[in-house]
Amino acid sequence: MKHTPTIRAELDRYLQQEGMSLTQFGHIAGMNRGIVSAIVTGNKTMSVNQLDLIITEAMDLPEGYFYYLFVENYIIDHPPNMRRIEPFLYRCAELDKLGVIRRVVGAIMDNLLYSPKLFEIAEELLSQGRHAAALLLYEGVAEAEKYQHSERLAVCQYRIFTIQIGDDQSQNLKAATLFEPFVERLDEIDQLDALKDLANVYRSLRKWDKVDEMAKKMRAKAEIQYILKHQQKNQERNEAAKKLSRPMFVYITYADLLCASVCDARGDYQQALQYTYAYADLDWVRETDDDTIYWVEMYQDWARCNIYVNKLLSGDVSVLSDYVEYIAETADTMEGEKLSKLLNVMIAANQYNLDVDDVLSRFKKDIDAFTQLPTSTDMYSQQVVPDYIAWFGYELAYYYLNRERYSDGFKQLLFAMVKSHIINNETYFINCIGLFMRFQVYATPEIKTEFSNLIEKVWVGNVEKNRTVNCCE
Repeated sequence: MKHTPTIRAELDRYLQQEGMSLTQFGHIAGMNRGIVSAIVTGNKTMSVNQLDLIITEAMDLPEGYFYYLFVENYIIDHPPNMRRIEPFLYRCAELDKLGVIRRVVGAIMDNLLYSPKLFEIAEELLSQGRHAAALLLYEGVAEAEKYQHSERLAVCQYRIFTIQIGDDQSQNLKAATLFEPFVERLDEIDQLDALKDLANVYRSLRKWDKVDEMAKKMRAKAEIQYILKHQQKNQERNEAAKKLSRPMFVYITYADLLCASVCDARGDYQQALQYTYAYADLDWVRETDDDTIYWVEMYQDWARCNIYVNKLLSGDVSVLSDYVEYIAETADTMEGEKLSKLLNVMIAANQYNLDVDDVLSRFKKDIDAFTQLPTSTDMYSQQVVPDYIAWFGYELAYYYLNRERYSDGFKQLLFAMVKSHIINNETYFINCIGLFMRFQVYATPEIKTEFSNLIEKVWVGNVEKNRTVNCCE
C-alpha cells in the first residue's frame, strides 16, 4: 500500500539534511521554536500562512510547492474546517493553482453544508477577476446542489454561463443551451439580465428563433416588474431593481430592438420598422434621473439610425446619403455602433449593387480601427461585435472583388477568414472559402499560398481537436 507523504516528514527530512535545529529553522521562517516543534511532531495543524513561511522563507521552494500535500494532510485527513480552507482557496487562486482548488472542492462538497460558503468565496473571486478559480467553485456547488432546485444552483449556472462565453461560438451555443433551463429559477429581477445575455449570445450565433423567444420573455417579465416597481410602498422591489445592469425600462425597449433585429434578419423590414417606432416612443417612461435620460437619448438615436437602415435594406436607396451624413454626425458614438452602421452600408451596397467608394474613403480611419476594438465584459460587446467584425470583413471583400479591386478584396477576405476561425463561425468561414474559389483565378501566388496555409492550419487544428473517439455499445 502506497503511503501519502506528509509535509511534516518533508520538513523533518530537510532539517536532518541541513543539520538545522528547530530554533534555527524557526528563526529563518519567522516562527518560534514551539510552533515549529508542534508542526513537526504533528501536535498542531498548519495554516496556509505558516506553510508559505516554511516554503518561501525557510526552504527556498517555489510558492505553492506543498499545496497538494496540504490538501491531503490538513483537509482530507481532517474534518473540513472553513477557517482553514477559505484562506487556502484564496491563496490557491492567487497562485493559479486550479488543480489544487479542484481537489479541495472534490474533497468537501459531499456535504451540502459547505455550499453557501463556497458560493460566497466564488462570488468574491469573480469580483476580483479570478474567473477560472471562481468557475471551479461554481461548478462544485452546482454539482452538489443539482437535485435541490435552489436559486443558488440557478445563480451558479448563470455565473458558469457568463464565465464560459468566449471566442468559440460552438462552445457559446453549448453554454447557452445548458444555462437556458435555469433562467426561470433565478430571482425575478436577475432573470432580466439573464435573458438579455442569452439573447445577445443567440444573436451573435444568428439563432433568430431563440433571439425572438428570449426577447419576448424579457419584455413580458420587464413590463410586470416595471409596473410593480412603481406601485406604492414597494421599496423592497425598488432596492432589488438596483442589481440590474440597466434601468428597468431598458429591458422593455431592448426587447423591441431585438425583435426588430429578428425581423431584419428575416427580411421583414416593415415589421422591423414597427418595432423601431415602438422603442422610439418613450413618453411612458416615468423616471427622470441622469441614467434614464442617457438611455432615452440612446434609444432615440438608435431608432433614428434603424429607420434609415430598414428603409435602405428594403430597397429605398434614396436614404443612403442621409444615412451616411447621420453616421458622420454621430462619429463620437461607440466604435461598436459605428461598425454596425457601416456594416449596414456594405450589406445594402452588395445587395443593390451600389457604389460606396466615397463612403469607404470617408470612414477609412474608422474602418481600419475596427480590428483594434477593445474587449468588454458586456455580453453585446463581447459576442455581437466580434461577429460583426468578421461579417464586415466578408462584405467588404465581396464588394472589392466584384469591382475587380482584387488586392483589397483578398486582403479583406483573408482577414474575415481569420476572424471567422477565431470565433469558430463555420458559416462565415465557408462563405469566405466560396468567395475565394469564385475569384481565385485573380489571386497572386502569394495570396494563394497564404490561403492554403490558413486552410491547412484550420484543418490541423480540427484534426487535433476531434482526434479522440469514445467507445460505446
